[in-house]
Amino acid sequence: MVKKVTEGITISVETFYQPDYSNPVGSEYMFAYRITIENNNTFPIKLLRRHWYIIDSNGTHREVEGEGVVGVQPLLAPGESYQYVSGSNLRTEIGKMYGTYQMENQLNKKLFDVKIPEFQMVVPFKLN
Repeated sequence: MVKKVTEGITISVETFYQPDYSNPVGSEYMFAYRITIENNNTFPIKLLRRHWYIIDSNGTHREVEGEGVVGVQPLLAPGESYQYVSGSNLRTEIGKMYGTYQMENQLNKKLFDVKIPEFQMVVPFKLN
């Protein structure tokens, strides 16, 4: 698991290889990741947008941006956390992701970015 704290928000990431949804012969590798967002501030926040950078080990770069996460824009009171699971496909056995969430302070409506820490996605048999 990797963690990063930005602007009083802790982002934790765990990754899981999905062999049942992968096709190594066709260079298709599916990974799931679990994100936990913790609001350590004294004010409520709302996650408005996400911006991901996805990099395969062959150097292919992709960007994904959009509103919210998994179809929602979660609102977190001080001390609350939100967890979701999503996924990404790679064309190689090794890759990485990182990015940002755009948050809104619900008291003063100011926007700020929270960094999503870089995390590796590695097919388990590549580690042997």
